[in-house]
Amino acid sequence: MTRHKEALKWVDEMAAMCKPDEIVWIEGSDAEKDRLTEQALSTGELHLLNQEKYPGCVLHRTAENDVARTEHLTFICTRTEADAGPTNNWMDPKEAYAKVGAMFDGCMRGRTMYVIPFIMGVPGSPFRKLGIELTDSIYVVLNMRIMTRIGQVALDELGENEDFTKCLHSKGELDIERRFILQFPEDNTIWSYGSGYGGNVLLGKKCLSLRIASYMGLTEGWMAEHMLILGLESPDGEVTYIAGAFPSACGKTNLAMLIPPDSLPGYKVWTVGDDIAWIRIGDDGRLWAVNPEAGFFGVAPGTSAKSNHNAMLTASSNSIFTNVLLTPDNTVWWEGMGIDAPDQGVDWRGKPWTPKDGENGANANARFTAPASQCPVISSHWEDPQGVPISAILFGGRRAKLAPLIYESFDWQHGSYVGATMASETTAAATGAVGVVRRDPMAMRPFCGYNMARYFRHWLDIGKKLTNPPKIFHVNWFRQDENGEFLWPGYGENLRALDWVLRRCNDKADARETPIGYVPTKESLNLEGLDISDEAMDKLLEVRGDDWIEELDGMQKFFDQFGYELPAEMLEEQQALKTRLGRWD
Repeated sequence: MTRHKEALKWVDEMAAMCKPDEIVWIEGSDAEKDRLTEQALSTGELHLLNQEKYPGCVLHRTAENDVARTEHLTFICTRTEADAGPTNNWMDPKEAYAKVGAMFDGCMRGRTMYVIPFIMGVPGSPFRKLGIELTDSIYVVLNMRIMTRIGQVALDELGENEDFTKCLHSKGELDIERRFILQFPEDNTIWSYGSGYGGNVLLGKKCLSLRIASYMGLTEGWMAEHMLILGLESPDGEVTYIAGAFPSACGKTNLAMLIPPDSLPGYKVWTVGDDIAWIRIGDDGRLWAVNPEAGFFGVAPGTSAKSNHNAMLTASSNSIFTNVLLTPDNTVWWEGMGIDAPDQGVDWRGKPWTPKDGENGANANARFTAPASQCPVISSHWEDPQGVPISAILFGGRRAKLAPLIYESFDWQHGSYVGATMASETTAAATGAVGVVRRDPMAMRPFCGYNMARYFRHWLDIGKKLTNPPKIFHVNWFRQDENGEFLWPGYGENLRALDWVLRRCNDKADARETPIGYVPTKESLNLEGLDISDEAMDKLLEVRGDDWIEELDGMQKFFDQFGYELPAEMLEEQQALKTRLGRWD
């Protein structure tokens, strides 16, 4: 329990509304974990995997209508619609509390309410934020154990009067028609009803660490970003820290745990975080970043020993697998795992499956929840209270024809514009249409907890306060030739682009100036041992003026929705790009 009177009062109020049969305060011990796991196994909520091959691992299946974040049912509840902005769904807070409060009323009858005190960040860090999540799901409790620091350590930080985020969750009826994910930035409150899927119910993750935290950052002078953090160690032993923002399906987690190719000996990559970065201005005028999470909530399909060997090792013990295929030997399998499918199994719906069925054995958004401490390349500084200094920021997207392999922005303002206009082309598997451009500024479009035009302004304001800003780059691993084949081999070879970033940060790599920024000369990239033709490299580094002029229309249409709130600097950069392209031969 706690001496925090406001917390106790709030728990009592929520319990009076939800009416659970029992209230259990989570204290975070191993004995408690074992007890809750046994209880979930006995009810079928969890399935125990082969403990010789996957020690400490369990399997969970969500409802068939509940396998991903439900963006259309996710709302930012601010006092005015303008505060939420045009890229968010908005609901008036009074309406939201009344409408969803009626659903919460009595929803936990016959259930237990678990009270989870948790920390995003590490105890004692100036970055850390506190929360309490109330839930009727053991699955949530066990995931929060992995993804955050829970129990007594959080109560100790909470003390008697520390601020905390009020997080309320119930599975409800798992009815898509009665599902809402509500963020109340001005109240530091999150309500989630009707879902059991991690991204909707692990409220310390996207809901707090991005939507609520981005608003906190605006008001407190820091940044909450959808970014990986990695340390790149050069052969001489110097480590440079890089943050990177990538939309889904662009290889963010793979990059965070990248294994250098044998052809580039002496390099090492250290993982600080794979998904979220909280960033502050240090006394030295640089940006310092922490990973506020304690675990990885990774997408399983496509993860293999080739694409991300370190993720496979990380998730091989003490992990929770969600919506994957169960094999006859009581292990897990998913499409793209890099090994042959079993002759039969039980699919993510719990139904018998064979490869001949023509349907995926694992859901396309199947997940693993794994402790970050188990990552073979976890940085020794990943829990430093002050974070790590950021020398470079990467923005990335999936563009078949437009963006070169990598380019550097001219300065912070131009880099902010590059981030604000970044986009990815959808794939047929995701949308049924190939090449549809979706704008995803800084990879934050689904996660910014307030008006995105003001978010752009916040980026620009932060830059003005930096005396030693990081360099900003854009990368694109997905450029294709005329036959639709990828020109760049990707995976570990992406280190070659990071090596150029590292050397640019130290003024040791050449580049040519183009209308969009500084692009590597072919000679400035370390291509030793890489089997790629000169023609392919020329295409990878090409900037085609006509394509970028056409791109300007899409950028402008995206900006137009923000009206007068859009910072003038963004329009200045837009016009400057247009002018440079007009002069480009």
